[in-house]
Amino acid sequence: MSTNGSDIERIQTKVVKSLQAHWKFFLAEGIILLVLGVAAIAVPLVATVAIAIIIGWVLLLSGIIGLISTFRMRHAPGFWWSLVSAILAVVAGVVLLRWPLTGALSLTLILTVFLVIEGIASIMFALEHKRQLSGRWGVMLVSGVIDLILAALIFFGLPGTAAWAIGLLVGINMVVGGAALIAMALHARKADAIQGHAQTH
Repeated sequence: MSTNGSDIERIQTKVVKSLQAHWKFFLAEGIILLVLGVAAIAVPLVATVAIAIIIGWVLLLSGIIGLISTFRMRHAPGFWWSLVSAILAVVAGVVLLRWPLTGALSLTLILTVFLVIEGIASIMFALEHKRQLSGRWGVMLVSGVIDLILAALIFFGLPGTAAWAIGLLVGINMVVGGAALIAMALHARKADAIQGHAQTH
């Protein structure tokens, strides 16, 4: 047990030192994420189309690579399943690239289902652990309710919401992630400065 504890402490120390040494990199990454997130929130339609196109290229390229590798191993078991999977990836990629807003509708439906599952899971977790989580369970409960409300707004607003929902939610996620990285970097810089000052004295 003590060995495991010392290993965890050693890993934590390395992580902290790494953060302090590279805080500028994390700060720059946080600022970039924050700017991109604000841009996505400002023009969610453009962000939604961009995300659909990126996913389209990923699917298309993975499908082409899948086709090449499938035909190279055509005598291996499961050839037809691999072939169908690769063809579906290529077709889905082409559809997203040719009609990104139509593809965004499918992505929005998947996002809505995810929000519903996430919301229910957060609510159930909060209710089951409200004694152990003390004051935090209320925040988790509210978070779950917000997820469900957001899912309902997106679903009942379809197909119109498909144009902005993904871009907006990705933008919010990037803003929150960027802000967290900036806060972490500034904290690491402060700790590094204090440590450096202590070493000089």
